[in-house]
Amino acid sequence: MSVSGKIDGLRKGTLYLQKMEDTLLVTVDSVEIKGDDSFSLGHDLKSPEFYFLSMAKDDGDSLTEKILFFGEKGDIKINTLLRTFESSAKVEGSENQVLWNEYQSIMRKFNNQNLDNLEKFMGVDSDLSGEERSKKLEEANQKTLKRKYLYALNFAMTNADKELAAYIGAYEVSDAVPSFLDSLYNTLTPSVKASKYGLAFKQQIDSLVR
Repeated sequence: MSVSGKIDGLRKGTLYLQKMEDTLLVTVDSVEIKGDDSFSLGHDLKSPEFYFLSMAKDDGDSLTEKILFFGEKGDIKINTLLRTFESSAKVEGSENQVLWNEYQSIMRKFNNQNLDNLEKFMGVDSDLSGEERSKKLEEANQKTLKRKYLYALNFAMTNADKELAAYIGAYEVSDAVPSFLDSLYNTLTPSVKASKYGLAFKQQIDSLVR
């Protein structure tokens, strides 16, 4: 996998290509920026998975900013701005990333629904008692959660030939009804089952108490 692009406005700093190994964030490649805001990094990945493009600026700010992206074999392009490093990032060259962006967009709507529920049932204009408010809020949030899980499972099944589907099963809906998880796993293609997230998903299913 080749990861290249441009950080508009960056004149001096270090970029790191990182990934999670168990619970540790490890660096697999890095490049020092001196005047040229273009960069090129790479890694010999075994199967598509999430990576981070991290930036440490040489300006006295010790914080390291990160862009999460779904890495795949081939050429990945990441272009962004220094001042809005994460939020302005445009990632190209990864089919899983396109699906991840779509999935995240819908997940944000579900999260916003929870905020709407909070405003509706816990607002000062409500004439319900405190206990009634809490009960109504819990009921509304449970309905939203159910819809969220059903969407996630359906999205994964629809894209069962992509590693993101296994990631969703292993990490996004891991506490869903076991039969639903079994159904999702059985729709995955052989190559996805053999991927890093496919193996993690299988391990998650096997660990469930039947």
